[in-house]
Amino acid sequence: MFDELMGRIAGRFSRVEPRRRAEDLLLGLVSQLPRKNCWTIAEHVGDATPDGLQHLLARAVWDADAVRDDLRDYVCDRLGSRDAVLVVDETGDLKKGTHTVGVQRQYSGTAGRIENAQVAVYLGYATRVGHAFIDRSLYLPKSWTADRGRCAAAGISEGVRFATKPALATTMIARALDAGVEARWVTGDEVYGADPRLRAELEGRGVGYVLALGCDHRVATGAGKVRADELAARLPKHVWQRLSAGVGAKGHRYYDWALIDIDPNQDAGQRWLLIRRNRRTKELAFYRCYAPDPVALPVLVRVAGTRWRIEESFQTGKGLAGLDQHQVRRWISWQRWTVLAMLAHAFLTVVAATEHAHDTASTDRIPLTRNEVQHLFTTLVTTPTSPSRTGSASRPGADDTNTAPDKPTTSAKPPRHHDHHDLRLEY
Repeated sequence: MFDELMGRIAGRFSRVEPRRRAEDLLLGLVSQLPRKNCWTIAEHVGDATPDGLQHLLARAVWDADAVRDDLRDYVCDRLGSRDAVLVVDETGDLKKGTHTVGVQRQYSGTAGRIENAQVAVYLGYATRVGHAFIDRSLYLPKSWTADRGRCAAAGISEGVRFATKPALATTMIARALDAGVEARWVTGDEVYGADPRLRAELEGRGVGYVLALGCDHRVATGAGKVRADELAARLPKHVWQRLSAGVGAKGHRYYDWALIDIDPNQDAGQRWLLIRRNRRTKELAFYRCYAPDPVALPVLVRVAGTRWRIEESFQTGKGLAGLDQHQVRRWISWQRWTVLAMLAHAFLTVVAATEHAHDTASTDRIPLTRNEVQHLFTTLVTTPTSPSRTGSASRPGADDTNTAPDKPTTSAKPPRHHDHHDLRLEY
């Protein structure tokens, strides 16, 4: 399966050397290394220095956008379903200093507070089979886009201008749909639910959405515009229905749900305010919903519950595939590292989903998780590096003429001062 993945992207590299380096980097990203950066992965694949991997990220000739398209096709081919949901959300990576592209003091959901951070918007693809990232966009604050000298120093082209997070999400969603991705729904949090341009884009394409709203958001009703929480307070007891928003770590996540028709003057499509109530705390959450045709309440509830899939993808993408461990500063290096990290994460997801599909007939087996797939792949598929290695790491399916397995590498780790040097590299 790894060979299949490499075969999909091989044509994006005009020369053999960067293609092999990309394979090395992917092998490092799907490995069980506790920290994943150019230094640790270079040592893992048997290179004396990280120069080759750094060259791949900063200067080698290859198209990260084309690999992103291959990633999207790979995920849709292997996880695709007509009931797919596109999930949009942002995540922040804490950084030091001011030179890393896009960094400034801003709110980071990762930290839960304002920190010096780099924030990016990600687009996930979720079905009943599995879920993975298919696109991402780095958010550039106005403090960056207004300073063209700073942008030039980070390798940001003249054509890149300021865009809000919902605008970045709209662009990614449109790109996916234009490429033929089949998705009937889009979901996201309040940042995206409050943006009228995003909603208009989806309605114009006939794509349904379930987008979160703040409690103070005003929606149009037959009696005029009313706050969402005021509408919820007027609902009689009998309209609430107990439904599951999906299966969590402790089983089904049951809430009380209610649905109110809104936007009565809109001709095309169906629009609702969906309200979720916690059965224990009575805390409320609100969603603006649209569908080109009437749908049942459980369908909207399922889509609303799907939004949490991207939170799991952030956790596993960072924890298993090094999505946030890049240590790069420049625009092109960030684009390249993140697309390869998303590809590594998608590989683990697809293998887990495939094994689960094969084991559906067995009721006594627990489905493999991404963590277990990573452990098995590292143990059974990738081979230890020979001390005499001068090229790239031993690869799955490589022609190995040795009758005995290679011994693990005994090469010494780079001196400790290299760790500090790595943080200063302009790549």
